[in-house]
Amino acid sequence: MIDMLLLASAAISGGGQLMAGMSSKKAAELNAFNIETEKSAGEAEALQRHNDRLDTYRSNLSANIASFSAAGRDVGSDQSVSAFLQRQQDVATTDTARSDFMGMMQANKRASEAAAVRAEGRAAQMSGMIGAFTTMAGGLYQYNQVKLPTSSPTRVSAGGSSLAPRTSSG
Repeated sequence: MIDMLLLASAAISGGGQLMAGMSSKKAAELNAFNIETEKSAGEAEALQRHNDRLDTYRSNLSANIASFSAAGRDVGSDQSVSAFLQRQQDVATTDTARSDFMGMMQANKRASEAAAVRAEGRAAQMSGMIGAFTTMAGGLYQYNQVKLPTSSPTRVSAGGSSLAPRTSSG
């Protein structure tokens, strides 16, 4: 009876370890999916920042051209106006490039995080499988220890041996 309990206990424990490893992998996959969703949202935000900065530049450009024109300055031929407008374009270009770079770096960071989470999930699953195998092997070993009869000391019969005590009959 105890031998069957040992086997059942090992099977239940091994199955539990196997299920825990599989659950850890599934949880890791879900976490990785969430991180990738954040990555996509971050990329969309970076694109929106880029577009917003260009819209601001275009709006400011129109306002500046109107302001210079109202002041009587020829926007096409006045070198100081052209230099001012070129500087504004350079600033907008630098701003959008910096924003794009930061968005790309955040996306790469999230992609790396998702890959690391997936790797952890695979490792947890493998650990569960190895734990289940060793638990089952240990349970089988214990079962065999209990089930198989242990050898007892061998008795030597005294019939005809010179070491056996003699009786009075001869």
